Amino acid sequence: MIDLLLYIGSGAAVGLAIGLTGVGGGSLMTPLLILFGFPYNVAIGTDLLYAAITKAGGVVSHQKQKTIQWHTVRMLALGSVPTSIITALFLSQLFSDSSEYESILTRSLGVMLVLTATVILLNGRLRKKVKVKSEEKDGFFVRHNDAVIFLVGLFLGVFVTLSSVGAGAFCAAVLMVLYPHMPALKIVGTDIAHAVPLTLVAGLGHLIWLGNVDFMLLGCLLIGSLPAIHLGTRLARRIPSNILQTTIATLLLGMGIKFAVF
Repeated sequence: MIDLLLYIGSGAAVGLAIGLTGVGGGSLMTPLLILFGFPYNVAIGTDLLYAAITKAGGVVSHQKQKTIQWHTVRMLALGSVPTSIITALFLSQLFSDSSEYESILTRSLGVMLVLTATVILLNGRLRKKVKVKSEEKDGFFVRHNDAVIFLVGLFLGVFVTLSSVGAGAFCAAVLMVLYPHMPALKIVGTDIAHAVPLTLVAGLGHLIWLGNVDFMLLGCLLIGSLPAIHLGTRLARRIPSNILQTTIATLLLGMGIKFAVF
């Protein structure tokens, strides 16, 4: 019973962080589950389904507000969904036991945590540079937009499946660079709309082919996080999110270096 309450409380804490800052999900939940003693593969597989369920409501909300650019979602998914399936199948066929691919998951988790933390910390500078270049109509990214988005999807499909990290803050930062004129709310809506099918497919891959999902844990996390996300969203107007994001990013950077190097 104590463990169940701990997991529910953890889900609430991460849900609150997501509501307050827009950051959390895999980047906080997976390291936390590993800290609790769950194997890397179970932490990642469970968190992927957790992310898909928690973000599904956001898609409905953003669709009502018409803040999703579906063409971009399709191009991202065209790259990410097939590579996610291939990655999960690759692990299931090449390795007979989860301990054999644990180092791959560990290094991937570390790399994606560092990338996510860096994106959060440099977000302000990135926005300024984007504004300066926003008038360049003949830039490489503008001329090859769909191809770049597709390649980003390929990258995310592999590394989100291996780490459960990257479908949120990292993807949003890429969209901000590629679409400098897109309103921030539309970037968030597009990012979430792509994250749901990616994390769902990746999570199902971990469940069906690798057996890496703990349903008891998943239920506890959802019980805690779903109401906490709504609470965090309401409190976000009163608390400076940039301070919280910087704190979270610093923690992620430290954890990322630990997982990637040690």
